Amino acid sequence: ICAEAAVGRGDKAFEYYSKIAPAFREDISDLHRTEPYVYAQMIAGKDAKRHGEAKNSWLTGTAAWNFVAVSQYILGIKPEYNGLKIDPSIPHEWDGFTASRLFRGATYEITVKNPDHVCHGVKSVTVDGKAVDSNVIPVFGNGTHKVEVVLG
Repeated sequence: ICAEAAVGRGDKAFEYYSKIAPAFREDISDLHRTEPYVYAQMIAGKDAKRHGEAKNSWLTGTAAWNFVAVSQYILGIKPEYNGLKIDPSIPHEWDGFTASRLFRGATYEITVKNPDHVCHGVKSVTVDGKAVDSNVIPVFGNGTHKVEVVLG
């Protein structure tokens, strides 16, 4: 997921995420025999007595890693030393998205627009109504800041 998003293939990144995210796998929750909304540590293979059964739900780092994959790679909201980098790799059919991110004492209300229906590529960034030259939003330290990113 992270690798596909890092090279700008948002369609593939989201496809891979959709294959493992519990929210997209409700149709097989009876087979897994665990809570349909959590990741499991493992799923029994074809040769197992209970093929497809999930084991040890809640005891995995998968949820944390997928949070990183979605928030920092697909949505592209990544904390860096100099600020908050916004570099989405989303499915081309998305019109955009909104997100709120607390970062170093400030709240960033982020709106990403995708009028050209691309997977990747920041065309413009504005912060509090002012154009900025980079997709790395500077550290403000406090307050709420409106960020608009246009892909294209």
